Amino acid sequence: MDTEVTVATLRQLVHHFVEERDWQRFHTPKNLAMSIAIETAELMEHFQWLSVEESIALVQDETARAAIAEELADLLIYSLSFANSADIDISDAIIRKMDRNQTRFPAKTVYGKLGDRKPENEE
Repeated sequence: MDTEVTVATLRQLVHHFVEERDWQRFHTPKNLAMSIAIETAELMEHFQWLSVEESIALVQDETARAAIAEELADLLIYSLSFANSADIDISDAIIRKMDRNQTRFPAKTVYGKLGDRKPENEE
């Protein structure tokens, strides 16, 4: 489905949902930023106290994966609503950020590295 549905379609779907409920007054940048943080924490809860291997196994479990997908969906819905509220073009923002990241993290320099740290599974 990711290859069939556009960001614009998702933004419109979220906008329509919010508008139908007259929630625009609650969907301020401050409230939405807080909601994004809360949903991020709820996603993180699924992985709290797990090892790297356990976290990888968790997303292979069908029931856990469905619950994780719901948290990710909540996080993205609030992010889309934030973009609507703040009039941010998500595609433009991501492309600009990726261009900046290309400069900040040249593949030849950082290949296989994350700063001075090794990946968790190599420690």
